[in-house]
Amino acid sequence: MTGTSVSTTESSRSGATLPDPGPPDVGLHPGLTLGVVCAAVFMLLLDVTIVSVALADLQRDLGASLADLQWVVDAYTLTLAGGLLTAATLGDRIGRRRIFLAGLAVFSAASLACALAGSAGLLNGARAVQGVGASLLFGAAMPLIGDAFPNAARRARAIGVFGACMAAATAVGPLIGGALVDGPGWRWIFLMNVPVGVVTLLGAVRLRESRPADARRADWPGTALLTASLLTLLLALIRGNGDGWASPRILGLFLACALLLAGFVYRELRAAEPMLDLGLFGRPAFTGVGLHAFASAATLVAASYFLAIYLQNILGFTPFQTGLRVLPLSIAAFAAAPLSAALLHRVGVSTALVVSLLLSGGGLLLAARLDVTSSWTVFVPGFVVAGLGLGMGMAAGASAALAVVEPERAGMATGALNTLRQIGTAAGVAVLGALFEHRATTGVTDLLAASGRLAAAPVAVRDRIAGAVGSGIGVRVAEAVPAPVRSAVAAIARQASTDALDLVLVASGWAALVAAVGCAVLFRFGRTVRA
Repeated sequence: MTGTSVSTTESSRSGATLPDPGPPDVGLHPGLTLGVVCAAVFMLLLDVTIVSVALADLQRDLGASLADLQWVVDAYTLTLAGGLLTAATLGDRIGRRRIFLAGLAVFSAASLACALAGSAGLLNGARAVQGVGASLLFGAAMPLIGDAFPNAARRARAIGVFGACMAAATAVGPLIGGALVDGPGWRWIFLMNVPVGVVTLLGAVRLRESRPADARRADWPGTALLTASLLTLLLALIRGNGDGWASPRILGLFLACALLLAGFVYRELRAAEPMLDLGLFGRPAFTGVGLHAFASAATLVAASYFLAIYLQNILGFTPFQTGLRVLPLSIAAFAAAPLSAALLHRVGVSTALVVSLLLSGGGLLLAARLDVTSSWTVFVPGFVVAGLGLGMGMAAGASAALAVVEPERAGMATGALNTLRQIGTAAGVAVLGALFEHRATTGVTDLLAASGRLAAAPVAVRDRIAGAVGSGIGVRVAEAVPAPVRSAVAAIARQASTDALDLVLVASGWAALVAAVGCAVLFRFGRTVRA
């Protein structure tokens, strides 16, 4: 792998060429377009990570289980992922500005519904609608930028700003969320979207409408099949521990997922105007970029939710204190994103993507050095290393689609990569949640059985304690047991939760490293591919 792989050199070898410098930028206020799009995308991506520090409060206030908490994340990312490509197609047909405005309206209204939710079910339903609005915003974002900046050089700089905005939203979510949860309360992490959405809407109405001359039709069957396959997969992963992985219900859900996914592939191969040209994945370079998008979200981003739960429910920090303690990750991401964007022309997109996964995986493994006496500082070195990987990956990922496909297919490629990123978050939270719940539950069960007086407690009582710790409640489980055994139960809960988080960090760290190797192989092989 050389420094120019998956850059302009590789793109030309695969039969694709990046656009010539072209005409100067035209239209009304391209800077306004970039600012409005970045504000909206910052807001929608912030809502992927901002909830991480609110999960403990949501669990306490709404009586939510670990599965409920996982759906707070996954209900949003599922509908966001399922609707992205269709949203981009709708924007091509009826106007990107119109789709963008509709997305802002839906997202803002759903955010208000999230803030007013009185139960976990209502919150998760509103989160699903919020994801639909986010898909409309995200689907129109890159095409609006491309239309506002027809000059290739200025468009590349605009995309760099867009990538830095994405990295910033991912990095600062826990800190902003912590300040809001500790201040006016967790409902404000959603309520703040309403005034921001209104102001962004006022800016968006001034944008110029745009649509291509050869717009494709929306592929509603493809959207339905993709979303349904993801839903059945997430249901199986989230319910697997409770129902039993070999139970008829779970096996049926996995079978349904496979059939629906096969139906999606068949539909896309046969459709006259597919939402996703599966031939793109015949290019190793594009597959490598897609693998990076999925893996970076499924590992570091997904693991951050369980880190936040641990910092609050085990180490006892408030949401804002939790946000402060992940600040090393945020600062490192902030520093890496613009630096990486500036160096991409020297090191190449592929090198940056591979290195970003290596740093993310190494940082996660570095953080996985926990025992029951560990303080939060044990995470700091890993946070710094992983944050560098996060910032580098976001900066390079924003340019990746343009580097591996022809300009006329950049919109579909960008939509596919953003879809894979959201699928990675949803799947990562579900898989890591299953690992955390299993390790914590079995750990508590074993420790209670070996704990002398607690071993004599009724099996039903021990199972309730184990289930509570498996749901992420941590040492707070001791509040529900008699005073004489509270310290013993708290110690068991801390030990089991620590072991569970350590497993989550190790699993996600190794997954990121394996993905880095896979990307490197695909990028290397992709150098000889011709369209």
